[in-house]
Amino acid sequence: MRTLYVRIIVMTMAIMIASALIAFAATNIYYQHFLKPENDKKVTHIAENIVDLFEENPNQSIADYLTAMTDLGYTFYLVTPEGDALTFGNPFSSEHLDKSHINHVFHGNTYHGIANYPWKPFVTGFFDNEVKNTIGVPIQVNGDTHALFVRPNSTQQFGEMRIFLAILLVLALLFSFLLVLTSSRYIVKPIKKLTEATRKIAAGNYHLKLDVNRKDEIGRLANDFSTMSSSLARTEEKRQEFVSNVSHEIQSPLTSIQGFSQALQEEEMSEAEQQRYLAIIESESKRLSALSKQLLTLSNLDSEVDINDFVPFDLTEQLKEVVLTMEWQWREKQIAIELDTPPTTIIGEPKLLQQVWVNLIANAIRYTDSGGKISIHTATDKSYVQVTVKDTGIGISEEDLPQLFDRFYKVDKARTRTENSTGLGLSIVKKIMEVHGGTIMVESELGKGSVFTVSLPQK
Repeated sequence: MRTLYVRIIVMTMAIMIASALIAFAATNIYYQHFLKPENDKKVTHIAENIVDLFEENPNQSIADYLTAMTDLGYTFYLVTPEGDALTFGNPFSSEHLDKSHINHVFHGNTYHGIANYPWKPFVTGFFDNEVKNTIGVPIQVNGDTHALFVRPNSTQQFGEMRIFLAILLVLALLFSFLLVLTSSRYIVKPIKKLTEATRKIAAGNYHLKLDVNRKDEIGRLANDFSTMSSSLARTEEKRQEFVSNVSHEIQSPLTSIQGFSQALQEEEMSEAEQQRYLAIIESESKRLSALSKQLLTLSNLDSEVDINDFVPFDLTEQLKEVVLTMEWQWREKQIAIELDTPPTTIIGEPKLLQQVWVNLIANAIRYTDSGGKISIHTATDKSYVQVTVKDTGIGISEEDLPQLFDRFYKVDKARTRTENSTGLGLSIVKKIMEVHGGTIMVESELGKGSVFTVSLPQK
């Protein structure tokens, strides 16, 4: 019973059999408590009528009379005063009956064997063809009192019906089993497809489409499975793209370092050229170092960040510290910095959030021409703290905005490469926002600058 198909069949059949047994037992209880007393009264009335009809014509033979009555569907057990017993009709399966009951009838009383028949589980008693399961009445034969015991001949009265019910029950069970076999295949078939699809996904094949057109739970499961497969396919594509980008970003400075190092070893050149080559090697080495640090940061952010590291701190002081730290950069380009940051306390991981402000302000400085302006503004409401970094720089095209926070995405690859950009800064910013339960949005237009808005929840 290892497969779901077999389990469904076995469980369904077990339920059907158990239900049949319970229904039979319940029916038997109902018969014992309600139908058996009524049946006893009915047979008693019939037995009294049979006696009355005979005693109205006492000259006829009792044997011929009872034999004729058997054609009406009854079985008789007649006990003479001498103790002899005669059976008329279908023989009883058991003729045992206590003498006290027989003497009780001889004294003019009625024996209610049907009503007093002992209760047996799963045996209704209605079909037990025994003398003690009869109605006993006194009958006068040639002036002597005899004991006449009467019960319906169930075989004669209900023989065809019993066969009909038996055939009906057998056919119902048979067809039920056949339908269970068929319907179970219908239920299990999409599950088998899901199992096969799971194996394919485990083997690395994420491009799957399940042909399951159902609206029930299994259909919804198949749809969710297809959605998961598509999500895994996109994740795998991003993973491969990420590996390709990392390889490319690492390979480029390594090639430069290797080429200029060989040139320094093999060629004769002036001291000025040597210094230029060494400066290039140093620059590429710094770019490699920055790339490795950012990759390590992303790796740490992808793992779970402990919220116990979140502490309350002064956001305004942190922003001022970042601006002062980068003073030589914006002063060199004669960029005006405008700070509108009223005292604000937030809860978060200070080092990570500092990296957010450094990245956003550094980008604003990098892409703002000399004489431009950068505005940093904070605002609070009941739920969020907003930090806005606005510049008057070159702006970002509308087609680049949707991919701006993707890893290794660069708006101007030729320009950013000369400035040691790795394309990971904004993706790190977005990840830090996700860790803090915040968001980052950007609005920009070519030639008119950009506005980055960071929203952090008030905790």
